[in-house]
Amino acid sequence: MDSKKLIEMAAKAADDLKAVNTKLIQIEKVSSIADWIMISEGLSDVQVRSIVKSVEDSLNNNADLLPLRKEGINEGKWALLDYGDIIINVFQPNERKYYELESFWSNGVSYNYSNENLNI
Repeated sequence: MDSKKLIEMAAKAADDLKAVNTKLIQIEKVSSIADWIMISEGLSDVQVRSIVKSVEDSLNNNADLLPLRKEGINEGKWALLDYGDIIINVFQPNERKYYELESFWSNGVSYNYSNENLNI
């Protein structure tokens, strides 16, 4: 399965658990670390952990993929799933504002995710 389909699957799984402000950033032309980065928000540590679990379950069940690395899930402030070609970040609002990953990856192509309308 290509990385575009995987990032869309991850975004849908996050959206199913009411993640907010989801951005998909295509970075394959500006970095060798991944093809796509997803940045999303949960409003509490419980919601961040639930979103991450939903993404992990979706990619495991539908694409037979397990993350290469997981970080920050227990704390629930900024959780990261690294799948190689795609990297999933789920923040609480204050942490997202502090780290400003969208600014860091501003040289990539950014898309706002909406389950009703995704034209990548």
